[in-house]
Amino acid sequence: MTLDAFNGAGRPEAIALLRPCLDIDRWCEAVVDARPYASVADLVEAASAAADPFTSREIEGALAHHPRIGERPAGGGAEARMSRAEQAGVDPADAEVAAALAAGNRAYEERFGRVFLIRAAGRSAREILAALTERLAHSPEDEEPVVADQLRQIAVLRLKGLLA
Repeated sequence: MTLDAFNGAGRPEAIALLRPCLDIDRWCEAVVDARPYASVADLVEAASAAADPFTSREIEGALAHHPRIGERPAGGGAEARMSRAEQAGVDPADAEVAAALAAGNRAYEERFGRVFLIRAAGRSAREILAALTERLAHSPEDEEPVVADQLRQIAVLRLKGLLA
């Protein structure tokens, strides 16, 4: 998709284009309603600031679509394809790291009641495991803004990919 195509799309179509990046209504609407954008950089800047801060309910809704780190989502939808590409650095052949990620995912879900979320693109499985281990020590109050930041990073990365 080009920036011109995004700027010229109807509102419902433009919102639908953004949903695989981040399925938060308020975020999609804010990004779409700020059109037209003069550059991709302007769009990325707006997307980075849109709907800030996310509510706990928005975060939980967005996380409902995210697979666990180390698990490849099935399906041919845009979000599943993006997630598979983002987790390319997580090698399931490394049984020790895969087992540690699975255990960490369970521990995180027990502690925080939601899936562990991290911008996995460009990170190795060991880097992700180190971040997961570190974040397990957070309080729920400390973890909430970290999750929101990770959602934004993922959304912006996906948005850039759409416009590439």
